[in-house]
Parts: sequence; structure tokens; C-alpha cells
Amino acid sequence: MADSVGYSDTPVIPGGTWRVHDGDRPQPRVVTPGGDAGGPPSDAVVLFDGSDLDQWTGRDGGAAAWKVENGYMEVNGSGDISTRAHFGDCQLHLEWATPEEVAGDSQGRGNSGVFLLGLYEIQVLDSFNNRTYADGSAASIYGQYPPLVNASRGPGQWQSYDIVFEAPSWDGDRLVKGTHLTVLHNGIVAHHRQEAVGPTGHRDLANYDSPHAVTGPVQLQDHGNPVRYRNIWIRRLTAYDES
Repeated sequence: MADSVGYSDTPVIPGGTWRVHDGDRPQPRVVTPGGDAGGPPSDAVVLFDGSDLDQWTGRDGGAAAWKVENGYMEVNGSGDISTRAHFGDCQLHLEWATPEEVAGDSQGRGNSGVFLLGLYEIQVLDSFNNRTYADGSAASIYGQYPPLVNASRGPGQWQSYDIVFEAPSWDGDRLVKGTHLTVLHNGIVAHHRQEAVGPTGHRDLANYDSPHAVTGPVQLQDHGNPVRYRNIWIRRLTAYDES
């Protein structure tokens, strides 16, 4: 039998039931990291591995029709795509690239977006030497908060988002906790547990006036520019083994 660990005679941590260094406190579940940088860990749901769009639906719930080749998917004018599975609190990793050939400027240059719950957009844009409104630049919480820094790579180069999403909670129609987002752009903090004003939108002021579901799809936006995506995976955020 393993030796006991921890203590049973230490103070209880305020607001909880566990003592400091409590030997009976549940252990964190074991997750094996991905073998490569940015690779999916053992408990991830792989949403796109470069081969097909089986995990996604297209416009009006039909089959997703974005182009898939050479390990990436590419926006092709067929409309937004959404995951078949729904998620709440989660960690999302994805990689994206705007077109190598620059066309347009401001919001017309490499525009797409990543929506959590289908409602909260992290902007995808070619923001390399491309001036636009700050709360619409790459890695912005669209229409609400610019990123802390512009960490953009040049056109055609692969970039990464790592997003920690905390869904809102409601008591009837009353908001108990707003949505919070942490975003790393190319490994650099763009938002640190930033509370959203409400679901994002274009040219309007967000709010939480209308309660909504606390789970929903991940949605990728077709904004008319041939943006590419690859290596997309997601983890539901649970602290302990629920089996």
C-alpha cells in the first residue's frame, strides 16, 4: 500500500471543503501532451486532421463544402461551417493562414473568424502591415476588445490561436457570470481572461439581454477570402476524471 500523502490537521481553504495539502483531495486526471508542438493531447477531440470535414456541417446543416487539400481546409464561398458537436467551457487550438497574394485592405484582406458557441468571434484577418479598426484586427474579440499586441505573421504564413473559453451562466434571465476568453496568438497573450460584453456583432453594441445556451458549435466564417485552416482540436475543461 502506498504511503499516505498530505495532511489532515491543516486549515480548511476558505470557500472550499479541502484542507491545505489535503491528502484526500482528488488528483488531477492524467493527460498525455501532444507529441509535436501544437499537436492534440490525449483527451482532445480532433475537429480537423487535414483529411476530411466529417466533423463539420455547412450552410443550413448540410455537408461542409470547403476545399480540402494538402492537409488544410480553405474557404471557398460555400458559407460558414460549424462543428457537429457542441461545446461549453473548452480549450481550442487551430492554425490558419491568410492568402500569400495580398488583395484588398482593412477588413477586405484575409478576413475570417472563429466563433465559440457560434456567438463569440475571435477575428481572423491579415493584420500584417494592414491598418483597420482596432477591435476588428487579428485576435480581437470582434467589436469589443483589440488584442493586447499585434502578433501577426506575414501573408501566407501559418499562425496559431490557442483559446480558453469560459461560457456564461444564467439564473433564469439573470446573468450570473459573463463569458471570459483567454487568447494566445502565435504563443503570445492577446487576451487574458477578458470578459466579453456579450455575443459579438457587427456595428452594434453587445449585451447579455437575451439568455442563450451555454454550449454550442465552433464556427468558422466564410467572409469571401480564401483563408486556410489546419490542425484543429478542442478539449472540454474538466478538472477530474468523471468516469
